[in-house]
Amino acid sequence: MSATGAVDQAPAPLGRRERNKIRTKERLYDAALTLFTEQGYDETSIDEIAERADVARGTFFNYFQHKEDLLSTWGEKRRSALTTALASDGRGGGSAAEQLRRCMTVLGRMSEEHQKETGALLMAWVRAGHPLVEEPYLADLFAQIAATGMQRGEFREHVAPEHAGNALRDIYLGALYRWCGRPDGPTGTLTKELLAALDLMLHGLVSSPTPEEAAR
Repeated sequence: MSATGAVDQAPAPLGRRERNKIRTKERLYDAALTLFTEQGYDETSIDEIAERADVARGTFFNYFQHKEDLLSTWGEKRRSALTTALASDGRGGGSAAEQLRRCMTVLGRMSEEHQKETGALLMAWVRAGHPLVEEPYLADLFAQIAATGMQRGEFREHVAPEHAGNALRDIYLGALYRWCGRPDGPTGTLTKELLAALDLMLHGLVSSPTPEEAAR
């Protein structure tokens, strides 16, 4: 029931036509990711994607205007997967530091579970300039958590949350780029590096000041 007392109605089920459209789009997307992973983004043509998905070439353009749109869809699906994983974590809010650790852990495992796919798509995503033009979703998410930590007194005051968010996003992307450049590294390497870098940011490089330095 809504706040006005009206009974909420469940959304009407999708008709067969709409369900078929969704299945066709997913089939094209899955075919593209498989080909990108197998032979590379630049080496894959729209004709090959349509053939792998078992649809006519023109059908591709009913769902994606350009091959590059598949990269945007990949990014959107990763954002959705992160949101779902955090929502289903089951451990509640916790401290801001704990929330950041959960974010980094989920991000690391998402890539590690799909290492070849992540490497192929990330390279194409960077070459297409997406890190520069896309909405900074991760930076905003990190900034929200940092702002909560500051309000609770868990983090230092007088630090702009957006600066913390950007720094954490830079940490994530830097670790991700390095990890993709080491495809034969041990399992869990990315997650471990992300958590180590996060701890470094949370605790800093500078050792505790001496009494004399604190008195200055």
